[in-house]
Amino acid sequence: MLRWALIFFVIALIAGAFGFTGVAGAAASIAQFLFVLFLVLFFGALLLGLFVGKQIID
Repeated sequence: MLRWALIFFVIALIAGAFGFTGVAGAAASIAQFLFVLFLVLFFGALLLGLFVGKQIID
C-alpha cells in the first residue's frame, strides 16, 4: 500500500511538472489517502501486536 502511495506521488509530481493540474491534483489526493490509510493500518497492527502479543506470551 505504501508502494502505491509512492507511485501516485510520483505521478502527481510528473503531471504537475508537465502542467496537467487536474491529473496532478487527483493523483496527489489518492497518494495522500493511501498514505494515511497505511499509517492507520500500521499503527493498528502495532498496537494489536503489543497488546495481544503480551497476552499470548503470559
